[in-house]
Amino acid sequence: MTTTDLATALCQGFSGQVLRPAEPGYDEARQVFNAMIDRRPAVIARPANTADVVAAVDFARDHGLVVAVRCGGHSVAGLSTCDDGMLIDLSGLKRITVDPEGRTARADGGVRWGELDAATQVHGLHTPGGRVTTTGIGGFTTGGGYGWTSCKYGLACDNLISAEVVLADGRVVRAGEDEHADLFWGIRGGGGNFGIVTEFEFRLHPLGPTVLAGLAMFPVERAPEVLRGWRDRVDAAPDELSSACVLLIAPPEPFVPEELRDKPVLGMAALYVGDPDRGADVVQPLKDLRPAMDHIGPMPYTAFQSALDPLAPPGFRSYWRGEYMRELSDDAIDTFLAHGVDLTVRGTPLSEMIIFRIGQGVAAVPDEATAFSHRDARYLFHPICMWADPNDDSPMITAGRAFAAAMRPFSTGASYLNFTPEADRVHDAYGEDKYAHLVALKSTYDPANLFCLNQNIHPSHAAPVG
Repeated sequence: MTTTDLATALCQGFSGQVLRPAEPGYDEARQVFNAMIDRRPAVIARPANTADVVAAVDFARDHGLVVAVRCGGHSVAGLSTCDDGMLIDLSGLKRITVDPEGRTARADGGVRWGELDAATQVHGLHTPGGRVTTTGIGGFTTGGGYGWTSCKYGLACDNLISAEVVLADGRVVRAGEDEHADLFWGIRGGGGNFGIVTEFEFRLHPLGPTVLAGLAMFPVERAPEVLRGWRDRVDAAPDELSSACVLLIAPPEPFVPEELRDKPVLGMAALYVGDPDRGADVVQPLKDLRPAMDHIGPMPYTAFQSALDPLAPPGFRSYWRGEYMRELSDDAIDTFLAHGVDLTVRGTPLSEMIIFRIGQGVAAVPDEATAFSHRDARYLFHPICMWADPNDDSPMITAGRAFAAAMRPFSTGASYLNFTPEADRVHDAYGEDKYAHLVALKSTYDPANLFCLNQNIHPSHAAPVG
């Protein structure tokens, strides 16, 4: 069947949009965040409702098409698009309903975090979400979902109450603690392996609209001293303090001291997850590190959530890693700086080398409660390499891998899959027992591995993909 024939057949009874190659909107719809990924689906289905998602899944299954699912398109591995198969683009599913009395929100599978934040902040509520507002709620949540407020309130998946899921056989089920509990366990950390989530129901928590938050900067020459001081302070801080340190190129903006502009610096982000008036004493020890630029103060929660957006525009080539660390030793700090400063300079000014302090809100959830694992880690190492020239692909990826290898002695050996491009790290993300449980779930809900373009868990009787 030709591409035109496929699209024509899918259009029958499909109320959303169907895009063929060369049609207006096709190239925009197939693009993803990582510009290294340039794939051309045979057909793009943009559902208008859950029934359309069912129709697209049934059509792809019956015609033997590879299926990719796209919301925000931020998969660094390029898993939200495909060549020659069907891309199911959820961007038309945008309904958000907030229940301020019950402190819950329902959001369709095509919603992005900036949209959900805007809707919940009207009521002074939030749920832990992505640090870049264009990130889709789907892949972020099903992959675990570590956000700025996770230190206090856990992961996005920990705040999931229920989910509407379209399964590989076309059934639509509601998964929660009291129905399809095994599926609910799996989609909280198991990614998109078991179906397409068309609606998420989240638990909300009071926060905002004003928070105490922001960014401070230090000359990179002070980085060894400051990182050690930061570590000692955040290790002793209450769960309400969210913080990270990052190597970056200081932008040439008026708010940056002239002597730091266009130079590598150590940045320090902080957020007090609570009443900003009560947070001053908690944040003050970080300010005592004497930053050259201190922009930590009262600001809208939505402004802090979108603060990294300028560093994450589409159209650049990207390589990330996400590695867990139980502690941040002096040797780990020295290794991070020895590699990180050079790699920050080699990429575009958009490159960032980050260490997040995870906080106890994540560890407070029992490890067996969800598919997400390794909750005992206290730090997350997250290098983001970004560049523009395709000729730099090999050297930048090689340098990113070398950085991760140098930090490996200080890691737990586990990876955070939302930040991981390599398929061979999937098993490491779960461990033996959980991986076996996930294989059993995959074999039950998607035995033919229709949903294979993800951090894939192979069902018992299906050949591995790739």
